[in-house]
Amino acid sequence: MDLILWRHAEAEPGRDGLPDLERALTPKGIKQAKRMGQWLDSQLPESTRILVSPAVRTVQTAEGLGRKYKTNAELVPGAEPEAILQAANWPGGKETVVIVGHQPTLGQVAALLLTGQALDWEMKKAAAWWFVQREADDPGSLYLKAVMSADLVVK
Repeated sequence: MDLILWRHAEAEPGRDGLPDLERALTPKGIKQAKRMGQWLDSQLPESTRILVSPAVRTVQTAEGLGRKYKTNAELVPGAEPEAILQAANWPGGKETVVIVGHQPTLGQVAALLLTGQALDWEMKKAAAWWFVQREADDPGSLYLKAVMSADLVVK
């Protein structure tokens, strides 16, 4: 199974009275989402399942991919790493899954997959980390296929 963790692009800062889930992408963030979305679209199989936090900034990031997606309430800011893996059906799923979500959870998921502990690893805004586990029942078949940031994608 392939699992791609995609952190939302640059969002506007929080303001008094603005709920966190309503923060939108900045103009820079919109460009980041489009760049990373184009790269991912060129790499992903057509059957990829895309799950997105209901936050405005993650939905806008996913729209940069230009594919159908589903919002999932389990992917909100502050979600537990295990909830992210469960939503993705990791590692037992058959299709490739993209999770568009938040820090620190996505960094914790990456650390959990690679070390067995949900450590606070930093994931750059708009970055994607691509994991593959060849055999669902063999954690030793897990590897990190790619780490890509939006500023490395050729325009």
